[in-house]
Amino acid sequence: MKKNMRKLENKELDRKSIADFKEAKKTPIIIILDDIRSLHNIGSVFRTADSFLIEKIYLCGITAIPPNKEIHKTALGATETVTWQYQEDILSLIEDLKKENVTVFAIEQVENAIFLQDFKVDKTKKYALVFGNEVYGVAQSAIELCDGTIEIPQLGTKHSLNISVSAGIVVWDLFKKLTIN
Repeated sequence: MKKNMRKLENKELDRKSIADFKEAKKTPIIIILDDIRSLHNIGSVFRTADSFLIEKIYLCGITAIPPNKEIHKTALGATETVTWQYQEDILSLIEDLKKENVTVFAIEQVENAIFLQDFKVDKTKKYALVFGNEVYGVAQSAIELCDGTIEIPQLGTKHSLNISVSAGIVVWDLFKKLTIN
């Protein structure tokens, strides 16, 4: 039997205010975007980060920073809620995060990568996820500094996902494993 499937109105969604978001307990995930060309991808990742109360986004290399009209178009205000910082050099960022006991994983197709469905989280750890350029992926020099790599299994002919789609998949999976399971 079909249940009531009335679409909810915005006022029924119990959305946080910016102040409530800033005060809310964050999911122990940091997103690192390195050399992302598409402003729309950057904005989409901000929206994903907002949805899952992600702790912080680092923007590295050529990745554009807010305020930017094209980022705002897809972020829809998430640049005002999610804490972010620009750091030009991803290698020094990874080293600094590891000194702070953050576990850093590149999201990339590499030898000996852990498939996402097999990745086990340690709920006592904070994780940083590195997403790389739309064409070249995560730089090899960054991969070598990471604690490991996570790969999203892909069965089709392309073996390539848009960076904002990859971020959504991986962040949802880790969020679920850290908070729900």
